[in-house]
Amino acid sequence: MQTLVSAARAIRTLPHDRHFGSVAAVHGALIEVDGLLGAARIGSRIAIDCDGGTIDAEVTGLDRDTAHCLAFNDSHGIATGCRADLLQGQSILRPTDQWLGRVVDGLGRPIDGKGPLAIGPEARPFKAGPPAAANRTRVGRKLETGIRAFDIFAPLCRGQRLGLFAGSGVGKSTLLSMLARWVETDVAVIGLIGERGREVQEFIEDDLGPEGLARSVVVVATSDSPALMRRQAAWTTMAVAEHFRDSGRDVMCLMDSITRFAMAQREIGLANGEPPATKGYTPTVFAELPRLLERAGPGGPGQGSITGLFSVLVDGDDHDEPIADAVRGILDGHIVMSRKIAERGRFPAIDILKSVSRMLPECHDEEQNRLRLAALAHLSTYGDMEELVRLGAYKSGADPSVDEAIRLAPAIEDLLKQATSDRGSLDQAFASLGELMKETPQ
Repeated sequence: MQTLVSAARAIRTLPHDRHFGSVAAVHGALIEVDGLLGAARIGSRIAIDCDGGTIDAEVTGLDRDTAHCLAFNDSHGIATGCRADLLQGQSILRPTDQWLGRVVDGLGRPIDGKGPLAIGPEARPFKAGPPAAANRTRVGRKLETGIRAFDIFAPLCRGQRLGLFAGSGVGKSTLLSMLARWVETDVAVIGLIGERGREVQEFIEDDLGPEGLARSVVVVATSDSPALMRRQAAWTTMAVAEHFRDSGRDVMCLMDSITRFAMAQREIGLANGEPPATKGYTPTVFAELPRLLERAGPGGPGQGSITGLFSVLVDGDDHDEPIADAVRGILDGHIVMSRKIAERGRFPAIDILKSVSRMLPECHDEEQNRLRLAALAHLSTYGDMEELVRLGAYKSGADPSVDEAIRLAPAIEDLLKQATSDRGSLDQAFASLGELMKETPQ
């Protein structure tokens, strides 16, 4: 009955008139459509009929009577003169709780072979604004992630937004799957933006698993998808998360990766004639990043929250490249994964000394902060002296603080090492760290 009611509402919102144009020119990915003067808007959807079937496109620019469009799928087969049908009122999503356990594409269409998706009663725009700053609640209590490096040194709080900065191949996808399974939130919404096609099923079946998938919605746009679909997948991920947030639930939103969203926006901007600004990125890239990321966070009174973890694929392990630098300034902390740590076999390969949570020190109690700071001091001292120790240039007994760091740093590193099946406990993590610190001679 609920499905029939939802369908009736959707039918009532259909437009009573239709507008048609025709393809005038195709320049690479850019499609020029004439005949939609006064009807087309930025963001309008268009269906183009061609020999290969129907191609979905979106209006990304306007020039007098010409609408500049980009396709959501392969534009092979488009020719001048093809009819373009303006689809009014179609840029919405109708998520529902029955989407849990499903895998969808960037437009919210099922791609998991499990049949059609249920239609929710409420229409939700793909590109929505964040809650009003003055009406938002504050970041909530500390969440237990099950990952000791997070729980001790970079705690995650309800409604907080963290960036996960890593090069390729250091284990960030595995870390994201551990968070999706273990973080104590009601729902997880996972966006795989520009992911390798072969890795999608591996992530869903092996890393996420049936338990994680059952409480998740996964949005996928693989690396071979057009730029418009990759950007759309990021918006869809946030729209689905907002559905669950507005129903009063706490959501874990994981997006891998923001860098590929930025690359997609760069392709769109360049196709529309925008000038490249910083390392080839167009100005709209840096305008769209905060609009996307600010949608995560605490909701308004009576709503839930979206706790966000957004991965950033740093170019050449350069953590000061433009996208990493921009995202770091927007979010509430950053987690840095180190290739050097991964190469010596410690996973998750989180660099504790370079990772920061802006919820510290308030979210830890006094004793927890004391243990955290003491451990950081030992790791920092050991990091400064590590090369000298390995070369045999440091003589034991020359500095007591260095001697203690040499003794304790390996034990702290062992504490941070976790397998994908080794779910930690926050209380036990601090208890184990406390035992290490107690062993320090006075």
